[in-house]
Amino acid sequence: MTRKPEGPLRKGWTTGACATAATRAAWQALLAGTFPDPVSITLPRGETPSFDLVKSETGPGWARASIIKDAGDDPDVTHHAEIIVTLRRAGPGHGISFHAGPGVGMVTKPGLPIGVGEPAINPKPREMMIAQITELAAQFGVATDVEIEISIPGGAEIAQKTWNPRLGIIGGLSVLGTTGVVIPFSCSSWIHSIHRGIDVARATGRTHVAGATGKTSESAIQALYGLPDDALLDMGDFAGGMLKYLRKNPVAQVTIAGGFGKLVKLAQGHMDLHSSRSQVDMDRLAETARHIGASKTLCTAIKTANTARHVLELCARENVTIASIIARQAREAAMATIDGACAIEVVIFDRQGAMIGRAGAFEQHAPQ
Repeated sequence: MTRKPEGPLRKGWTTGACATAATRAAWQALLAGTFPDPVSITLPRGETPSFDLVKSETGPGWARASIIKDAGDDPDVTHHAEIIVTLRRAGPGHGISFHAGPGVGMVTKPGLPIGVGEPAINPKPREMMIAQITELAAQFGVATDVEIEISIPGGAEIAQKTWNPRLGIIGGLSVLGTTGVVIPFSCSSWIHSIHRGIDVARATGRTHVAGATGKTSESAIQALYGLPDDALLDMGDFAGGMLKYLRKNPVAQVTIAGGFGKLVKLAQGHMDLHSSRSQVDMDRLAETARHIGASKTLCTAIKTANTARHVLELCARENVTIASIIARQAREAAMATIDGACAIEVVIFDRQGAMIGRAGAFEQHAPQ
């Protein structure tokens, strides 16, 4: 995860907001013959941003406008992507329809807010674009019979850096954004993807999912159980975001996998495991070690250790199996958060992917 810079951070605009502004510009060009540039829209919470057009093209029965997405100071993979909207007049009674152009994905799995076979243009951006079409149609006295096609050059390549392939969104990016505003380092898109991963797992009948803190632990837990990709939740540091959603949207078995340092934080009650938002309490960790037989000398060393990894090394020298007790404590913290909705397992791996601690083990099964 990119580290948050110091000082005030600049907000940005979602792909949905950019597509909405481009839609308004292209529709106005179709109806009035001229593009508004810049084009202004009103977002759901009342903001009124203006966007400069990159493309402004027309032909018989169609108009096209595009906007370069500005995500502000957020490390968004779609920052500076070009959002292109092409509008085409449709026959009477057609209404408003949405289409995926190059770089916009198609939904292939159930459980997402958009149905299978639909372009990955989420409900709120659709609602925002429909509002622009409806408003201008009323102003010019015409019907709202129009096709809206959204394209994002390079979107298929950018999408490989997102969770879309795992969620069953194939061929490109999603057009997202419930408010139209990107809040820098809010991590809302990450947590949103965790939630959608749970939705897809439930909709496809998965009974066992796993959330991991990183790639090593994810690969290790996938190999242990033979889990398919869509049973893997990109939990990262957001244990709380995953567990709280699972509490209301349960899956029968949930494995939490991770490295020792991250899961010490979970064991100590932290639900956000990022280094800037939670820290390991070394005194508490030393007390945990004391309860399982660590010497006074070892406990003193733990209190002054540099990192959790250092603690693990110190304990290994005295054959104190601290990872096992941390796995148990982390499971207890997770179970308290999930309030009995799911069965919980916690597995701790070292940096080479070897299992060093486990609590609440599930029966290993054939690949789902």
